[in-house]
Amino acid sequence: MKSLFFYQTIIGKIGVVENEGQITNLYLESEELPTDLEIRETEVLKTAGKQLLEYFTGRRKNFELPLAPAGTEFQRRVWQALCHIPYGETVSYKEIAKKINNDKATRAVGMANHRNPIPIFIPCHRVIGANGKLVGYGGGLEIKKALLELEYLNKSCCL
Repeated sequence: MKSLFFYQTIIGKIGVVENEGQITNLYLESEELPTDLEIRETEVLKTAGKQLLEYFTGRRKNFELPLAPAGTEFQRRVWQALCHIPYGETVSYKEIAKKINNDKATRAVGMANHRNPIPIFIPCHRVIGANGKLVGYGGGLEIKKALLELEYLNKSCCL
């Protein structure tokens, strides 16, 4: 059975889902939740919640969690590339396409980014338009902007 637990953060309530010891989904407050979840804080969810709260207080720049996002091979390659974007930095969709050796897949990278089931832990908020503008985010551009500002402000902190 999948377990879900909620954590209060500066961007609102966040639900984290664990299945068989791995994080599979993260839901922002505005998103609709599936009905097949048991609300229960497991050890993996406690660790995820602790790391999430450390991130929001600027004390964590990298997550150390067992992530298991469900998706196509292409989507998983994109999500893996997103995990290599340094804290406090941004890249374009085109740069991600180049990193996965598929220069012409900019739009497909955008769609994979949009389908990321574990935002924040897989930092899709760090991907911006080629012109440097904030574009698309499942939780809304205000949340994307808040996450990027949080990282920018805490970038020089080394905890």
